[in-house]
Amino acid sequence: MQKLEQALEALGLPAQDNNHLPDSSLTFPDGGHYRIEISGVERVSALETLIDEADRQGVPVHRIIATVGGATYLTWDELRDFAQLAHQRRIEVVMTPGPRRTWDSGRQITTAEGLVSGMRLRGMNRVRHWLKDIERCIEAGFRGFLVADEGVLWLASQLRQQAILPEDIIFKLSVFAGQANPAGARVAEQLGADTFNPLADLTLPMLSAIRSSIQIPMDVYLCLVNAMGGFVRFYEAAEIARITAPCYFKIEPGPSEEVVYAPWNPPSYHDDMIRERVRNAAVAMELITRENPDLKCSPTGGEDLAIPG
Repeated sequence: MQKLEQALEALGLPAQDNNHLPDSSLTFPDGGHYRIEISGVERVSALETLIDEADRQGVPVHRIIATVGGATYLTWDELRDFAQLAHQRRIEVVMTPGPRRTWDSGRQITTAEGLVSGMRLRGMNRVRHWLKDIERCIEAGFRGFLVADEGVLWLASQLRQQAILPEDIIFKLSVFAGQANPAGARVAEQLGADTFNPLADLTLPMLSAIRSSIQIPMDVYLCLVNAMGGFVRFYEAAEIARITAPCYFKIEPGPSEEVVYAPWNPPSYHDDMIRERVRNAAVAMELITRENPDLKCSPTGGEDLAIPG
């Protein structure tokens, strides 16, 4: 076993979870330990609501995960208006391209046992369609994209290295990739992920072990839709920031991904969800300040953010 542990350490991986919870030695380029990410901004009207509520609550929103229902549902004019408004407010936007696995005609993933096959794109036609949706979003001005399929992440990263896709775009590996340990995190980083979303229910020692194996930011849920666990980690936020910095705190309450992000929901539904998420972020930031006032939140509009052009 000693040889095995030495081999893991030689590969840059911890031999066990970090039960001693050391401080992270990393920060964002601006010195911040954490940033705020609001998921599920589906329309321009929802982005307008987010901006108004963030101003009212005094919440710095650094990143949004947009069009979780699929960027394909937005018209070209809507995409441009979305990008321009985010540019004006210096907010990073990570778009969710479509099509993806749950849109597909293959329905294995909809079954109880087929779900474990993961969010992989079936066949090269689907991969090509996904890349075309990225191209469309790039033309509209977006520079950040959510990826759930590690093979597609590798391919998109290769295209970025060859300048077929712009060199300044970023890829975020989704929680739906299902990575949950330092080895998986290292693979994500090596495949080209610029920011990494591990499974949402990992313990503090597990999160700390992942941080010790990668350099890229970690995206950590503070609250999650009920269908995926529905937990709230606001009182752990300060410890998470201390041990996983640089990290984005993900705020995503609601009933389920399927319900919340249905494109046919009325604008008022999306607006109400966004207000609640910004309010949750305000609570989390208050508790971080109470628990560990030495932790720094990044200022908004940082140069390293993938802000739409």
